[in-house]
Amino acid sequence: MVVTLIVICEIGFWVLLAAGLSARYLLKMPRTGLAILLCEPVLELLLFVVAALDLKNGADPSLKHGIAALYIGYTVGHGHRTIKWLDGHAAHRFAGGPPPVRPPGGGMARARHEGRIWLGTLIGAAVATVLLLLAIRYVGDPAKSSALQECMYAAWRVAGIHGLIALSYALWPKKAQGTGRSGREAAVRDAS
Repeated sequence: MVVTLIVICEIGFWVLLAAGLSARYLLKMPRTGLAILLCEPVLELLLFVVAALDLKNGADPSLKHGIAALYIGYTVGHGHRTIKWLDGHAAHRFAGGPPPVRPPGGGMARARHEGRIWLGTLIGAAVATVLLLLAIRYVGDPAKSSALQECMYAAWRVAGIHGLIALSYALWPKKAQGTGRSGREAAVRDAS
């Protein structure tokens, strides 16, 4: 049940996102689109409630409960940024808005950009950890909650690896490209 709901929540996330952006830009109903987009957190709340009820009804804590917590954490950490990014692309494509801002090409500006994305991963790991610790405490038997502890450690391993990648942009920054040309244009220019 929990695994099925995780899949449904993921599909629901994209369906609600498409419906909200379509209402906002194609149907020219910005308030309706915003209302649909604000329904996104309801999916995570539903997943949380179902996972908690599953544990309450005597299910042994397993990887599926841990994945549910990780999914909710990821959505909290990166969901807003994902929606904002796609909203910018939809506004540009369908409403004549400005082109979406591209991430900096290099230098310390790119390092700061990667650091902000890493903060989303940290927030996601922290949220998942809190949910997993609550589940472990609720179960009350450390021997039964080893799968939940493994998911918690996995969240922090991912956050650590992502942090090292983000740090690499600061330690070994690429040179910022000032020409604004694409790599293909630069190659053609250099060849001639």
